[in-house]
Amino acid sequence: MTDPEFHRIKRLPPYVFADVNAMKASARTAGEDIVDFGMGNPDQPTPRHIVDKLVEAVNDPKTHRYSNSRGIPGLRRAVAAYYGRRFCVDLDPEKEVVVTIGSKEGLANLAQAITGPGDIILVPNPSYPIHPFGFILAGAAIRHLPVGQDFTFMEQLARAVKHSVPSPTALVLNYPSNPTAQVVDLDFYREVVAFCRKHDVYILSDLAYAEIYFDGDPPPSILEVDGARDIAVEFTSMSKTYSMPGWRIGFAAGNRTLISALARIKSYLDYGAFTPIQVAAVAALNGPQDCVDEIRALYRARRDVLIEGLTGAGWRVPAPPATMFAWAPIPPNLHHLGSLEFAKLLLREAKVAVSPGIGFGEYGDDHVRLALVENQQRIRQACRNIKLFLNRCGAAMPALAAVPPPPAQILSLARAQA
Repeated sequence: MTDPEFHRIKRLPPYVFADVNAMKASARTAGEDIVDFGMGNPDQPTPRHIVDKLVEAVNDPKTHRYSNSRGIPGLRRAVAAYYGRRFCVDLDPEKEVVVTIGSKEGLANLAQAITGPGDIILVPNPSYPIHPFGFILAGAAIRHLPVGQDFTFMEQLARAVKHSVPSPTALVLNYPSNPTAQVVDLDFYREVVAFCRKHDVYILSDLAYAEIYFDGDPPPSILEVDGARDIAVEFTSMSKTYSMPGWRIGFAAGNRTLISALARIKSYLDYGAFTPIQVAAVAALNGPQDCVDEIRALYRARRDVLIEGLTGAGWRVPAPPATMFAWAPIPPNLHHLGSLEFAKLLLREAKVAVSPGIGFGEYGDDHVRLALVENQQRIRQACRNIKLFLNRCGAAMPALAAVPPPPAQILSLARAQA
């Protein structure tokens, strides 16, 4: 029997991170020391009081039974209280909040609930992969909105709505942004909400990095805008705020129609997150928040060390104002390689793993993403390695022919100068 070609799988492109991950694994198997800035996987332990609450809850046999697909009432109330404290937004925990098994699951299941073949979803490019592919798996068509210095978001949005047939169902937003680390203010949200209300477009906002910010005011919620809850739902995760990535717990809040649709489809697909995890999440949201300040300070310090080190290495990378990522433009003399080949080159020659920007969309191919998941000593080590690597390539580049050579040529010339 020949391998079947499953329709939904065919809609997924090759996983571009796989090549770098395979190279990284091979290098480590060979005993090489790789500084890994690739995956945004928090390396710090979950705060002690949250772990203690999990242990306490799991020792109660009653918590071992099926949970509630919408989330236990106590956690939905804690989410509503968080929105009240942080954003001055008054949510109904019964009708405007759903607990999700991480924000990724929530986005994917909402995509299944509200879209089908032929529907058009507007997604920024570059963006976190679940934002477009959750809807692609649901059968929708994606219209990409290019973002970056060369583009004005509202112009791209207006153009997309004008030229989309049928009219778009929803717009995905993600600020602070993964991978670009871009932040926006309430004026931006007001403009987007007014536009989308006029054109009957739902807004799905991913606010996973609401508490990982370094400069300026704390990132706002789109739900702070008057009228936003008529069309908008927002996803948030415990993963980064409380260093709970493996716990897989998050929530959706906002528009009652979208929340109801998500709750209904989840009722068919899961029984909710394990109850002790939800109980521990209540302790996280309602308990002392000094741990959040410490996590934020940790990422800020790592950011400063990374940006200073890369600047010293001759690689000009903007300091991210938020998130746990730096969005780094490929150095000019290596720009022609594209992000995947540059990432491979960096791994081979500098022993540093990064995520190629092409993995976040075609408009990310001139950047790579660096995650702040290594300690300061390891970050400095990586910057030293990168400096040596860039110096070798910089010495080689002027002698190269006008037609860009393949990476192997660059390497041979760089090694000859080392």
